[in-house]
Amino acid sequence: METALSLFNQFGAPNVTTTVIADELEISPGNLYYHFSNKDEIVNTILAAFEREIEGTLAAPAGFEGRPLTVEDIWLFLHLLFEIIWKYRFFYRDLSDLVSENRTLEMHFKQILAHKIATARRLCEGLARAGDMKANAREMEALSANMVLVATYWLSFEFARNPRQAQDDASLSRGVYHAMAMVAPFLKKDSRALFEKLAQEYV
Repeated sequence: METALSLFNQFGAPNVTTTVIADELEISPGNLYYHFSNKDEIVNTILAAFEREIEGTLAAPAGFEGRPLTVEDIWLFLHLLFEIIWKYRFFYRDLSDLVSENRTLEMHFKQILAHKIATARRLCEGLARAGDMKANAREMEALSANMVLVATYWLSFEFARNPRQAQDDASLSRGVYHAMAMVAPFLKKDSRALFEKLAQEYV
């Protein structure tokens, strides 16, 4: 799984065959087929690991409900989320191809995206309850979806903008900043000042 994940991340899942994976492992394709009958089975096994990690992170903000939420909490959450996205980045870079060809991935990714939006909304509502953010229900709904939109397609955007430059931690930092920047216009004075301070330090 580690070898397949590394190859998918480096070259893109559509460009990596089971033969390539077997060659990298220095085993015969038949030996690989003994464990996985096709590439989709490998992708789905990686998907299960990804899903466990990202669902754990998406559930984490529930732990904030006992105390007022801060801009720093959301920034930290987004950073942790983007780290997982980076670890399994081939899902995001090749998302359109994968969901059109893999029914299991299609269904599971829909659920992941829905959970992301619900979590983003919960975080924004927490800021609003703490008096640090002002947004009506419609704005909150659009903001939550837009934060997930940025998080989901950021790496594709970075790649399309400069396909000959390797993506790195700086790409990750820019993605976190741009997702967080969606929240900034709705923040009140002290929280907006904290956002500016964190942005300067982070980016």
